[in-house]
Amino acid sequence: MDLFQQHRLDVTEAEAPLAARLRPRTLDEFVGQDAIVGPGRLLRRAIQADQLSSLIFYGPPGTGKTTLARIIANTTQAHFIAINAVLSGVKEIREAIAAAQDKRGMYGQRTILFVDEVHRFNKAQQDALLPWVENGTVILIGATTENPYFEVNKALVSRSRLFQLKPLDEQDLRNVVQQALQDDDRGYGKLNVQLDQDAIDHLVNVANGDARALLNALELAVETTPPDDAGSIHITLSVAEESIQRRAVLYDKEGDAHFDTISAFIKSVRGSDPDAALYWLARMVYAGEDPRFIFRRLLILAGEDIGMADPDAIAIVHACAETFDRIGLPEGRYPLAHATLYLATAPKSNSVMGFFDALAAVEQEREGDVPNPLKDSNRDKKGFGHGAGYLYPHAYRDHWVAQQYLPSSLQGQVFYQPSAQGFEAAIQTQVARQREAQLAALVDDGAFSDALTFSPVDSAQERWLQRTVGQAGDRLGAVRDRLFALASPQRHHVVLDLNAGSGLLTWEAIRQVPEGSVVACVRTPKDADALTQQAAALPELTRPIVLQASLTELPIVLNAQATDLRFDRIVGRNALMREVDKAGIVRSLLNWLQPNGTVTLAESVPRQAQRLYQLLDPAWLSTKLYQTLAQAEDAIYTQPDDPMVNWDVPDLRTSFETAGFTVEIQLEQTFTDTLITKALLDRWFTATHAQPTYAMHLSQQLSQAELTNIQSAFSRLLNQTVKWQSAIAFVQAHR
Repeated sequence: MDLFQQHRLDVTEAEAPLAARLRPRTLDEFVGQDAIVGPGRLLRRAIQADQLSSLIFYGPPGTGKTTLARIIANTTQAHFIAINAVLSGVKEIREAIAAAQDKRGMYGQRTILFVDEVHRFNKAQQDALLPWVENGTVILIGATTENPYFEVNKALVSRSRLFQLKPLDEQDLRNVVQQALQDDDRGYGKLNVQLDQDAIDHLVNVANGDARALLNALELAVETTPPDDAGSIHITLSVAEESIQRRAVLYDKEGDAHFDTISAFIKSVRGSDPDAALYWLARMVYAGEDPRFIFRRLLILAGEDIGMADPDAIAIVHACAETFDRIGLPEGRYPLAHATLYLATAPKSNSVMGFFDALAAVEQEREGDVPNPLKDSNRDKKGFGHGAGYLYPHAYRDHWVAQQYLPSSLQGQVFYQPSAQGFEAAIQTQVARQREAQLAALVDDGAFSDALTFSPVDSAQERWLQRTVGQAGDRLGAVRDRLFALASPQRHHVVLDLNAGSGLLTWEAIRQVPEGSVVACVRTPKDADALTQQAAALPELTRPIVLQASLTELPIVLNAQATDLRFDRIVGRNALMREVDKAGIVRSLLNWLQPNGTVTLAESVPRQAQRLYQLLDPAWLSTKLYQTLAQAEDAIYTQPDDPMVNWDVPDLRTSFETAGFTVEIQLEQTFTDTLITKALLDRWFTATHAQPTYAMHLSQQLSQAELTNIQSAFSRLLNQTVKWQSAIAFVQAHR
């Protein structure tokens, strides 16, 4: 670059609009989108580690798609090429690919190709990119305001990781304003700009989540307001209103906003919410939607969702549409709102959907012959008897007579189900009574018969089907699935597994948060090594962060190794069961939780679990010994110093509520088939120094002779399958 080119570049940057000058250069300057670039998120880690794969950023204007690409350009060691799909074609793509091949061949350097407005490329242009993305010549970063699943080549989408950017929230936009006012080099930090609070409120509100629109309005306000005698530029509400007079509405008649908004409108009318219906109607009219399109959708809804509950609905909407065509805009908005309110407040019935059931029957059933009484009698009544036996309804009382009109193969089939809404409620009983009469006539004719079958249970087959019911893997899998259904993590969430020794929850978390990250807490070095070795098979960016610590030590370890992390979801299985200070650990969790985060735990409750003496037949022991055994075993679960048994569900609830959580706890009792094996009996009755056994607990109240008799009784269960009771408390706690 020569001196003149550098000068032109400097002048261009200095004269660029405020929104362009203030474009963040690093992740620390980037505002908003914490869900995808916040601490612990996959994209942030990939950018910092310079380990990017192909990406597509999808979101409305002004949310940071191009800015993120520029930050990547400033951060990565790869060669960076940017093109705009509006201004570029296959020629520019070929030039970029040639440059990428040169960099790769001569310097071993990767190339990132950023394509802004990538959806503007036609299919041929997108296809031209595909082989070079496929073989790794370029890493594609695409930015689009349209849904990539509809507007971008499916092959490109399948080879890219998609990130959806949301409109900036109110606080994010306020932070953008502060950046602009405080930045000396690129913003207005050197000027004395006084921005009234109501002016800021107006700019933030009308910008509608678009940082670019906000900065453009701020720039117009500052640049067109002369300073006073003291050199202060005072931006009042009136100045702000003049600078941004119309809200930026995201609405492309061919894009997602169009389809999403009309969908919200129709669902609001269907849901009988007139307020929401008017709001979405106003959104569409404000954005310039064609009212005739809205009327077409309302006519469809009148038939589909109101139908016979109000047979006049179609006629009224049609009349409103005709009125609109006659008077036009702006007065035509009255009949448009009239039709919307009428349908939103009308009784609803989708009984006309019975037509599609009939259509399915036509498609699936063998075509039935038209019943002879229903055939045309004008042509061959004499020859074939067509029409013979037809009962003319008007010749009967109430102009109706019980006879069958369906083909014989479908007699008794019901397609129309009248609702109890509006007008249809009045005909519901009538239709039902007439059907009953038709069925009665059918039975009398002998055409209605039942075919029932029965066979004895195959005991060998039944045992085979039940063999795996009590297996530990199935039980744990069910607990895992239930826990994650309650936690409901999103793809970008950061998850903490409090008790990751088995990896049961850790691996599922990694599957469910591919754009987030997982921190796994383990108790022992052995567990840490095992989890780390298993994770080595995963790509580096998706591996869990393994921390070895007890839950008491975890806050210290997190402060030392992950100070910027806050978790969207904290999960655990039997994480608190053995902890002495459960309440203290629950309090510490609150400090590591995002404002909208949740804690979801599955805790076995020993006090509610199986009592071993209940597995025995009382007749196997003397009455006195059986009662003594029951008392001794029950005493195990009342020991105040044993953290495993000195608590119950109410204690758990109190710990969370005292810590400041809103908590829901569901206690589930399950019964599973368990095989009593020799190894299991040995665990109960063999002395060990690792932890007290069942027999060791009983020995505090029973003699050795009594224990010998009890062990002999339990040995009668060897190789038998028993029903084993378990109790699990599923905890879901919010800040």
